[in-house]
Amino acid sequence: MPAPYAAAADVLAAFLADAARDAALPFVDVAAEYLGSAGTGEGPVSTARTPQELVERFDEPLPRTGRPIADVAARLARDVVADANRLHHPMYVGHQVGGPLPAATWAEVVVAALNQSIAVQEMSPTATAVEARVIQWMADLAGLGPHAGGTFTSGGTEATFAALLAARSRAIPDVWTKGVGAEPPVIVCGEHAHYAVARAAGEMGLGLDAVVHVASRDHRMDVAALDETLGTLERANRRVMAVVATAGSTATGSFDDLDAIADRCETRGVWLHVDGAHGASALLAPEHAARVRGIERAHSIAWDPHKMLLLPMAAGVVLVRDERWLEAAFAQHAPYLFTADFVEGADPGDRVRDQGVRSFQCTRRADALKLWVAFQRYGADGLGALYAHLCDTTRALHDLLAAHPRFVPLHEPECNILCFRWVGDGACDEDDLDLVNARARARYNASGAGWITATVLGGRRVLRATVMNPRTTPAHLASLVDGLDAAARAEAASALRPA
Repeated sequence: MPAPYAAAADVLAAFLADAARDAALPFVDVAAEYLGSAGTGEGPVSTARTPQELVERFDEPLPRTGRPIADVAARLARDVVADANRLHHPMYVGHQVGGPLPAATWAEVVVAALNQSIAVQEMSPTATAVEARVIQWMADLAGLGPHAGGTFTSGGTEATFAALLAARSRAIPDVWTKGVGAEPPVIVCGEHAHYAVARAAGEMGLGLDAVVHVASRDHRMDVAALDETLGTLERANRRVMAVVATAGSTATGSFDDLDAIADRCETRGVWLHVDGAHGASALLAPEHAARVRGIERAHSIAWDPHKMLLLPMAAGVVLVRDERWLEAAFAQHAPYLFTADFVEGADPGDRVRDQGVRSFQCTRRADALKLWVAFQRYGADGLGALYAHLCDTTRALHDLLAAHPRFVPLHEPECNILCFRWVGDGACDEDDLDLVNARARARYNASGAGWITATVLGGRRVLRATVMNPRTTPAHLASLVDGLDAAARAEAASALRPA
């Protein structure tokens, strides 16, 4: 019996020692050194090690005893940080995740230290108040009106899921007790809609057959095709649960015509959800806000501050024009948690402050604190200026590619996402170019000189850049284009070489 107590005493002593400022400094140093070195543009953007090499690095037995905290921090720097993707590097123009704002990064430490569960007000008194205020700021920016509300989520996928649950409750009021029935309503979305829409349909029991895709024109939902689709469904007596419009599509960063789509939804009394996970942040940039004109007419919005507001993950948001719609989506009773009805002196008409009644999650971090800190430190106008700067930088990349003899930009950039294709000098056919573009990207990324992504447009493999780093300059873009061109020419030479 004495041994466990002795071990517990040792751990408690370590616990108390680790709570001191000196114990935190090695970890702060690791993070600060990373932020500083990656931001200079020196060194590789990503690791040259293979996945198997990295797996083998951590192939070790479970530690049964502890080590000095400085040793742990040193190994973290050596074995994790050194071979991580360096999102703060100005040559990283990859996925829709950027190097986060430093002030919001430091706020993460406070969020973790407080460890408040945001579902219940009594478990997170100040953080709940902060989240309510931040949600109201965002709803006001979107113009949703005085009854709007929402919650933070893990990201746009959960935000869209929560919004469509609210739409389902409106379309099928007794869904909690009787399910979706034999003929569930359908969801209508553009062909370039995020997979979150189909995933939500499957998770809600509607089935993938209940997702109706509308053709696109110039990578945006074709409003005429939407009219035809809604008319066809109406004549077939198929109920439409929601129309999902996209503000900032994943592939090309394109914005649907929200005003025109809202007209169609209002005429038919259909719920309009706007997936603005990427593009809703245009609301903060006056020169780009017109792209989301009509968003104020949405019933619900998905918005990811961890994308274009550059917050550390995870920080997504779902907003609804009437907060009660979201509460109806999660209409469960848990008297051990949500106890507002039993608070002495409470007005039955008062707003329930527990966010858990509006959220899919119960245990949830106080991620709103990160956005609150970002607004306090940089201001909404400052964050809007960063958004505009990233879009301007992407426009500069478009112009570089348009002037290059071996590249073709495939669309005008509407935000910070651009797809393009290396076409060479005409010696390769389209099938060969698919292979060359795919291999050129792999070769370039493996070099460590930069990092981009890829996608498929019109059935063809294309290159894709997402400018997420305010440090990226025209000189970095020129280096990116030169590096990709060299990689593609090498791959083309290999593809055309006789077997």
